[in-house]
Amino acid sequence: MALPPPLRPQLLIFLSSIFFYLAAVSESRLSYNYYDKSCPKFAQIIQDTVTDKQIKSPTTAAGTLRLFFHDCFANGCDGSALISSTAFNRAERDADINLSLPGDAFDLVTRAKVALELACPNTVSCSDILAVATRDLVTMVGGPFYNVLLGRLDYRVSKSSAVPGNLPLPSMSTSQMIDMFAGRGFSAQEMVALSGAHTIGFSHCKEFTGQLYSNGTGSGGYNPRFAQALQKACANYKKDPSISVFNDIMTPNKFDNLYYQNLPKGLGLLASDHGLVSDGRTRPFVELYARDQNKFFQDFAKAMQKLSVYGIKTGRRGEIRHRCDAAN
Repeated sequence: MALPPPLRPQLLIFLSSIFFYLAAVSESRLSYNYYDKSCPKFAQIIQDTVTDKQIKSPTTAAGTLRLFFHDCFANGCDGSALISSTAFNRAERDADINLSLPGDAFDLVTRAKVALELACPNTVSCSDILAVATRDLVTMVGGPFYNVLLGRLDYRVSKSSAVPGNLPLPSMSTSQMIDMFAGRGFSAQEMVALSGAHTIGFSHCKEFTGQLYSNGTGSGGYNPRFAQALQKACANYKKDPSISVFNDIMTPNKFDNLYYQNLPKGLGLLASDHGLVSDGRTRPFVELYARDQNKFFQDFAKAMQKLSVYGIKTGRRGEIRHRCDAAN
């Protein structure tokens, strides 16, 4: 009997990635109805808190999405980015790249935690709060709804030294980005889909001015008129580091696919944005999402579900924090 042909390396990698992903989910004892009995008002409390906060502070959605990514991608979705530093420990949130994480996102998690502790004490983890609040906010500003598995525990350790080298930088090349995402089991297409989070929110001038003046003429891959506008907007950023610009200048507060439509026009803000459209490995996905918002929403939702279970802590590796900014 003839032996079947060997599996191609690409297929083996694909099958193994599916195996490890499914294994991580099954071993974690996560479920969609985790709090149905222990905290039946969980979803409503999160929704009420999110709605109130977003109405009062419209930048909360983008800030919370960014906080979620920084927490999950660096060392797993375990709420370690929520812990405050002490006299004896410099926590993740005080790593250089995290210093610009907006206070509204932390405040949202704190408010939700207080409300949940009153309704069902010592039951809901901070990492679950962040994951669901992020989903609710994405949906609230026009993005896709997706189901979130629940049952994560909060990590007891948070050190700023664990962050450098574990989060993508605005100045990274596409090759560096692809390698970093691949190291966590994400494909180039999933990376491009997750980059669509830049459809809302803003970036500080210091994160892109190097690219803006990179070729000495003030374009650096930008649309010339856009480059001039950015130079004007960021003229005093060295004196005022808080100066920032919307990531998507067309619909900055709406979750849509205009981010991808902007990139080929030279209207991307960060060097990493420009790289997505100039690199042959990622440009097809940029073009796909630019013309098909439903496909972008579908792939973004799937990538967020995958990210939300990356590096989770369960069992003795975690805890239910009494306060989200401090380990018990």
